[in-house]
Amino acid sequence: MKNQWMNFFSGSVKIKVTGKGIERFLNDCVRNGIPIWDVKKPYTDSCTCHINLRDISKIRPLVRKSDCRLRFIGKKGLPFLFRRTLLNSGFLIGAILFFSIITFLSNMIWGIQIEGAKPETEHLLRKELTEIGVQKGKLQFLVADVESIQRQLSDNIDAITWVGVELKGTTYHFQVVEKNQPEKPEFISPRHLTAKKKAVITDMFVEEGMPLVTVNDHVTEGQVLVSGIIGKEGQTKIVPARAKIFGETWYKSEVMVELTTKFYVFTGNYKTKHYLKFWNWSLPIWGFGKNEFKSFETETHEKPIRFIKWNLPIAYTKITSRENEEVERTYTVEQAKEVAKQYAKNKLEEELDEDAKIKGEKVLHQSHENGKVRLSIHYQVIENIVTSIPLVQGD
Repeated sequence: MKNQWMNFFSGSVKIKVTGKGIERFLNDCVRNGIPIWDVKKPYTDSCTCHINLRDISKIRPLVRKSDCRLRFIGKKGLPFLFRRTLLNSGFLIGAILFFSIITFLSNMIWGIQIEGAKPETEHLLRKELTEIGVQKGKLQFLVADVESIQRQLSDNIDAITWVGVELKGTTYHFQVVEKNQPEKPEFISPRHLTAKKKAVITDMFVEEGMPLVTVNDHVTEGQVLVSGIIGKEGQTKIVPARAKIFGETWYKSEVMVELTTKFYVFTGNYKTKHYLKFWNWSLPIWGFGKNEFKSFETETHEKPIRFIKWNLPIAYTKITSRENEEVERTYTVEQAKEVAKQYAKNKLEEELDEDAKIKGEKVLHQSHENGKVRLSIHYQVIENIVTSIPLVQGD
């Protein structure tokens, strides 16, 4: 029959008819307008076919009249599906809740990524996004469309030339092109430049101000190097003196190195244990057994388990025990001397400015007693010796 897919909505059953009057039963169904389909007769005294659910009451008299027996062997369609669903309402409610939650979460903003912006510009951008409603945890359909967001950001933030906005899944991606604004010149009040320590001047470059010293001059701490007062007598003016003046300075370092040292090193062997921590109680989940290391150090990494944006009282804990052993290091006197010199030099370089350099070094005194080597080292350093003092009208 045509349009059998409509039978799904009304429901249909599969019946098996047995007896001697099967042909009479089938003919009576046709005469009475009862649709039957998919008729099969595997044996001479039985046949199977499908009928509509609503026609069951009509065929019962026909079965009795034709001296046959009727048995239901199958059923399908929406009425039976609906009945089965009602019997398993828990699964239905769970399925509805599951899809509702997934749909709800899929329409929320879970991430905002900004590329191409300096930290200051990114802060302004995130502040503006919060004001227009683009923030994590908010439903996407309550937020303006991508074109509107792009237009508002371009209009309200002067530091950007262009911003690209793209929504991928639950994350907004922003690609920023900043304006190339010239750096504002640093304001410097009128001042003198003075020496911050005793030195012999090796090089100088004066950008503004009147130099009062020259190369190879010996200067003392606090001595004025470049004056902020320029001009002839009676026609002077004060300016912020600017200059770079390098001088040779001197440092002295005292350092001590032991000839024999004991310390611990890792052997490379380790054992890792994993736990689930509930409040203050830990449940081991992997890495059972006792730690057989005689000496070891322990590292603990704990990561809380989150639900959306909240931390649950559950955490994953990883404890790593690394085996170590004691070793003894021995230096000769000459080796200890070289180690001490390198240590002192590295420490001095950490204290100096980036543009400073060590010109020379000389060991003033060394001693060896009680298993220790002591050195007194003198360093010659070339560095910028400029500092400043404010200059006020009337100086």
